[in-house]
This record gives sequence, structure tokens and C-alpha cells, in this order.
Amino acid sequence: MQQFRTVEDLREYIKTLGPFYARPTEQGAHPTLYKNSKDASVIMGIRKRDYLFSQDEQWVLPHEQMGLSFSAHWQHLKRIYRLKKKITRGLPIHVFWVLEKADIPAGLAFVPDPKDKNHYLLTVTERMKVEALVEKLTWVADRMSVIREAQDAL
Repeated sequence: MQQFRTVEDLREYIKTLGPFYARPTEQGAHPTLYKNSKDASVIMGIRKRDYLFSQDEQWVLPHEQMGLSFSAHWQHLKRIYRLKKKITRGLPIHVFWVLEKADIPAGLAFVPDPKDKNHYLLTVTERMKVEALVEKLTWVADRMSVIREAQDAL
């Protein structure tokens, strides 16, 4: 195992492994699902605005421009981190990340956002039940690495 003296050393090492996808998340929140609230905009932990749902909201449909947001560049991640920090009222922010070469479940794929080359979407590539997407997003989250209280790293 290699020891890193600075965050810059870690960044350089990560570059050798390939692109990464990261999500800043406030402490206590799930990295890929949202807390179910009484708000109708969340279905089983999935925000309606992130994915395309069937009319009966039982299915998630493929769409290349809809998915869970991930940063793919340090500068983009820093900007999103700052935005997140403003709305969390002082809660620590953790950064969950996965490498491009990670084994993503069938039916999901990272797709570049056509509006921003440093932003990617974890999209659905095949029609699936909402429950199946929840399982797959949970599976991805279980395999993500985390930088706790990321303000020092960013």
C-alpha cells in the first residue's frame, strides 16, 4: 500500500487509474438515494427530476440526458461542493467517488452531460422497475469510496 503525503499526490495517483465520478453529500445522507419524505418529488429515494418515470411511476425509462449527477473533474467538484456547503447549514460534506473502471450494474451507465464536459450523469440504459433502480443505486453506493469532511481535500 502506498502512502500519500499530500492531497496533490493522491490526485496524481488517481489520474493514473482513469477518470473518476464524485458526489458531495452531507453527513448522514445516502450517496445515491434521497430520504423519502412526504414530498411527492421523491419516489423510493429517487428524485423525479433525476430520471424519466412512466406515467404510473412504476417504471424508470432510459434517457441519455437524465440521471444522477456526478462530477468528473476537481474544479467541477469544488464548485458543487461550495454550493452544497451553502445549503447544509454547517453539516460536514463527504465526497463519495467511484472510478470509471468500476463494475457498474447492467442497465446503468455514466454518460457525459452535453452541456458540461466535467459533469456526468449515471443514466438508465434499459427500462426497469423503480425497485430495481433502487437496488442498483444502493449497489453502486456500497462500492463507492469516501473522503470524509472533504473541505481539507478540496
